[in-house]
Amino acid sequence: MVIPVHDVNPARRTPVVTYALIAANVLVFLFTPGLAGSVAGESSLAQLCHLQAFLDQYAAVPQELIHGQLPRSVPTGEVAVGPQGPGCVIGPPDYDKSPPLSVFTAMFLHGGWLHLLGNMLFLLIFGNNIEDRMGHVRYLLFYLVCGYAASYGYALLNDESADPLIGASGAIAGVLGAYLVLYPKARVWVLVPFLIFLPLRLPAWLVLSFWFVLQAAYSSGGGVADAGTVAYAAHVVGFLAGMAIAWPLRANTPPPPEPRNLLFGRRARPGW
Repeated sequence: MVIPVHDVNPARRTPVVTYALIAANVLVFLFTPGLAGSVAGESSLAQLCHLQAFLDQYAAVPQELIHGQLPRSVPTGEVAVGPQGPGCVIGPPDYDKSPPLSVFTAMFLHGGWLHLLGNMLFLLIFGNNIEDRMGHVRYLLFYLVCGYAASYGYALLNDESADPLIGASGAIAGVLGAYLVLYPKARVWVLVPFLIFLPLRLPAWLVLSFWFVLQAAYSSGGGVADAGTVAYAAHVVGFLAGMAIAWPLRANTPPPPEPRNLLFGRRARPGW
């Protein structure tokens, strides 16, 4: 997997919505109950029970989204010692959960630092140009629509699943799909793991197409990754939704400026 670090595609205005989304995701992560242990590198049973109870309340669950079947018993966040040892207490929920609203809250939840930082890196690199092209308000609506499309698309394909669905990656996949449509020729600096991390400047269409093919392969079970822990199908649906929404804007989107030669300040020749 290539790791993007920068794109050669300056924006005309400050991406305030992108920055706000990143800040919101980081703040929610820092204040998510039960994640303190993961930040410190350790976790206890009590923290895991708190986290499980929190996710059951605020994460999107495919079974709930498609069938409206809310569980009668959920983790309460408490720990008790039973015949088989200590474990999380299960009881009736003390809250009313709205499955459609849970899609929104789930977009700001992450399961660990790597999950959070990976998503925010992609959003930071590619989100500014999409916000610049769409405008602040339309970009925010676009982001949310892609997130909802990704969650419901995944839920339709896994309608009996009771596993919580969390993360901003579905919405961010929509941003990547829009970037591929609007700025396919923009250059992206990436790190390619080959013995060491090699920095390369590649066209956006190659970087993003490669990313999409990997997600599609993993979602179909054709990859080595564990599709049971990552909702790759949500990435695929979000990406396609972003492409579809951005396509009408393609004709009126100016191409990115040609990168300048860093040594002599001249326009660089086209190429990879």
